[in-house]
Amino acid sequence: MSNQEFTQTEERREQAILVGIDTGDFDCESSLAELTELADTAGADVVGILTQKREAPDKATALGSGRLEELAQIAQAQQVDLIIFDCELTATQQRNLEDALPCRVVDRTLLILDIFAGRARSAEGRLQVELAQLQYLLPRLAGQGTALSRLGGGIGTRGPGETKLESDKRHIRRRIGAIKRQLQEVEQQRILRRERRKKDDMATVAVVGYTNAGKSTLMNRLTDAGVLAEDRLFATLDTTARALKLPDGRTVLLVDTVGLVRRLPHHLVDAFRSTLEEAALADVIVNLCDASNPEADEHLAVTRDLLQQLGCADRPILTVFNKCDRMSSPSDIDLGNKDALCISALTGEGLDELLKKIAAALPPDRRRVTLLLPFDKGALAGRCRREGAVESEEYVEDGLRMVVTLGSQLLESVKPYMIDPS
Repeated sequence: MSNQEFTQTEERREQAILVGIDTGDFDCESSLAELTELADTAGADVVGILTQKREAPDKATALGSGRLEELAQIAQAQQVDLIIFDCELTATQQRNLEDALPCRVVDRTLLILDIFAGRARSAEGRLQVELAQLQYLLPRLAGQGTALSRLGGGIGTRGPGETKLESDKRHIRRRIGAIKRQLQEVEQQRILRRERRKKDDMATVAVVGYTNAGKSTLMNRLTDAGVLAEDRLFATLDTTARALKLPDGRTVLLVDTVGLVRRLPHHLVDAFRSTLEEAALADVIVNLCDASNPEADEHLAVTRDLLQQLGCADRPILTVFNKCDRMSSPSDIDLGNKDALCISALTGEGLDELLKKIAAALPPDRRRVTLLLPFDKGALAGRCRREGAVESEEYVEDGLRMVVTLGSQLLESVKPYMIDPS
């Protein structure tokens, strides 16, 4: 075959119509705006949005019969690839909709699961996503017939599903059991690491927040973590932890966590619970919010609700507004409470103050002392420089005079050389 016969074609993005059922339980317009972003992240272009006000979704098809017929005509005329419902469809609704419509149908939950499947990188992340997908698919197996053997590409078909959907429920339940056992082993390793950090007196600071709030950018700015940072939803899913030195000399572990969205599917909350518990068990939690987003208040509320579910009420939580460089004036930001802080992870504005606030929120195990270290204690002086915050040091006749703030463990080591503790 000659080279002329080969042609490069740009991958075509899927065309989608969004459908919202406005029951009054939440802001339908804002939710559909977020669904548009989710669709874009998954690789689809939204070519239309259809809504219907109802007291509750129709049990058979979610939409009323008239609106469903209208949707079928629009989908046929525009030759769309899929229709995305801004709710979680039951197995019956999914089956009836696919019978009535000329294209694939996915719901909000499956769309988010699909994005997660494409973004998870670590072994644990992939296991968590597969578990969530299988738990979602299991009750939908009965009666789906040929739909289960669909091997084509596209949104809603990524991840573990294509070949496993052809297996029976017993096989899928075995796989779910195997994944849970593997995740329990990972969790045991996480517990051991946690206990080791406590033994080493290593405090943990968790960064939580809505997806695309800038958590990865903040991690990179503070620790050179090298985490993928993109201006899109769920750019990163896997937990990242890096050492961070605070102004008072303490080194803490800064932990990034998975981003949140409205009505995060419970399958994902359950699957990622062990990861989210990194936040629940942190010594300080940084609740990061995109100040430039008009839905900032609601984003903060979503995060607070999840933290409350995880039992974080007794933890110090710092409310931090990021992307303040995008605001024309600081007065445009409604801080909500006087302790909130404005920063820009991109430019570095406000980060010094953030580090001070983190240090102040940690348990007060630091103490400022004046030391006179003999000349043969150079190794101890080196530890003071690495683990403490040195205010001044000078060589005098009897050794090295040092004013430094140290943690409780190192204070015990330097106790014989304290000359003027303050």
